[in-house]
Amino acid sequence: MNRVYVCSCFGVTEAQVKKHAEDGACTPRQIASVSKAGTDCGSCVRQIQSLLGRGACPRRELAEQGRPALAELPGLAGRAVPAAAAEAA
Repeated sequence: MNRVYVCSCFGVTEAQVKKHAEDGACTPRQIASVSKAGTDCGSCVRQIQSLLGRGACPRRELAEQGRPALAELPGLAGRAVPAAAAEAA
């Protein structure tokens, strides 16, 4: 199995970033809150952005409807999210 590392500081792979995106993370900050990727040297943030693309963001859609954006995504519900990340989401 060939692993492509996105964040060498924390050993986060491209597959992990894609899995977090499938679970509902749609910004680099949300990826950082579940994996720490992008929180040390920051050199991977642009690559994370390119992996996330400009597709639909379930969290943004929930927030625009005035619904809780963190609690309703099954892959990310119950995970600790710093207050600053929750406010930015």
